[in-house]
Amino acid sequence: MSHRRHRDNGDVRGLGHDQAMISVKRAYDSAGRGDGRRFLVERLWPRGIRKESLQMDAWLKDVAPSTELRKWFSHDPAKWPEFQRRYRAELDAHPEAWQPILDAAADGEVTLIYSSHDAEHNNAVALRDYLDQKLHSRRPKKKTAA
Repeated sequence: MSHRRHRDNGDVRGLGHDQAMISVKRAYDSAGRGDGRRFLVERLWPRGIRKESLQMDAWLKDVAPSTELRKWFSHDPAKWPEFQRRYRAELDAHPEAWQPILDAAADGEVTLIYSSHDAEHNNAVALRDYLDQKLHSRRPKKKTAA
């Protein structure tokens, strides 16, 4: 049985072979062949990067956390669980913001581009986990023989 892998800066999680792969990558890292469709998921443009030099398919500002939530979180790992809860509530309220990513993931590889220095506690990681859950929940369950 083959498994697709979930890539995240060296973190690998096994996924079922029929499940799409959503990865996260810093905006300051080079694009890779396996990145697939690349979406910048930040409300603000990454510092020090020229707009013409960032390889991406779309900049989805509206899928990023609200300005209020971003400022409240302030990349404080102690606030991570509450940040995720609040961000998921924002995402639940605006499915039109993340639906293009889910649609792209149904067709192949997707990479969420972020600018945070913290590779574990950032909106792209929270968004990837949220979308993975959505992908898993919309897959039809396989019927078992009686």
